[in-house]
Amino acid sequence: MKLRKLAAALAGATALIAGTAISADTTKLRIQTHYAPETVSGKLAAQYMEDIQAMSNGEIEVEMFYSSSVVKSVETFDAAATGILDCDMTGGGYQTGKNSAFQFVGDIMGGYDTPYQQLSWLYFGGGKEAAAPLYNKYGMELIGWWVYGQESFASSKPIEKVEDFKDWKFRSPPGMQTIIFEKLGASPIVMDFTEIFTALETGIIDGADASGLANNVGLGLYDIVKYANFPGFHSMPSDHLACNKAVFDAMPEHHQRIMKVAMEALALRTALTFEKANAEAAAKLRADGVTLSQWSTEELNKFRGAAQAAWGEFADTPEAKALVESHLAYLEQLGLKQ
Repeated sequence: MKLRKLAAALAGATALIAGTAISADTTKLRIQTHYAPETVSGKLAAQYMEDIQAMSNGEIEVEMFYSSSVVKSVETFDAAATGILDCDMTGGGYQTGKNSAFQFVGDIMGGYDTPYQQLSWLYFGGGKEAAAPLYNKYGMELIGWWVYGQESFASSKPIEKVEDFKDWKFRSPPGMQTIIFEKLGASPIVMDFTEIFTALETGIIDGADASGLANNVGLGLYDIVKYANFPGFHSMPSDHLACNKAVFDAMPEHHQRIMKVAMEALALRTALTFEKANAEAAAKLRADGVTLSQWSTEELNKFRGAAQAAWGEFADTPEAKALVESHLAYLEQLGLKQ
């Protein structure tokens, strides 16, 4: 009798395990990032993919495309929304031509000082709630952010104060940046992230608003030009992971949660990694003869005032105005509103 009960129990357990294996759902995703695999951010993106595949016990499968190898960086969002890809791992700033509100989830220029402040707005200051309708409007779901911190310029001349922007011809991402820098006397040229190195090398531009110091080193920008500013101050892009909403909604709930919680881990890992990577890059660049300039508080406040003044001018949709109001309220709490 005991043997028969044990056999029945084992049979039941085996059936349960087999049933679980058979009914296990698999999510297959095609994701593109604008980062090259050898950059710090490219390696962090690869770690995220490894994490979600491991945490899902292989149920989430990812085909990853680096360096905007399927479509241009600015086209990644639409490629995911229309099913050419499944997810976009670039940033909202590339979609400002679609709706100015994307500027305020993509790059809040002249706003927060640290990644931690900016992430706290997203997760605890009403940011995700304010951003979700914007992404959903275009058939996408915001999974989360990873913020590497303030960007540094790469330049063929010193950029030490606001006055130095005059007649400076530089690569700019699309969006509000062009308004701010034009008003400060610069000549921004919008071009794809992947075109920066060649444009600097051939002298089409004098400098670039590209990425953080460590990423700029990874791109080889300081092999060409020998001036930078560090710490950065002007721009702190929020790289996002956004997925086709229909694809995301069809995923099992535990896959959705794995992807969102893993993004929070990626956000922390990114901020901590760049604290170290940027400091190491700065030391190496100084040793290699690159001049790094740190802006004074007076000059920083000049830029912050000019940037925040441009927010209202750029925010020309209801979604953008709502996001600006949310940011300004939170910045006032932090003592960063000009």
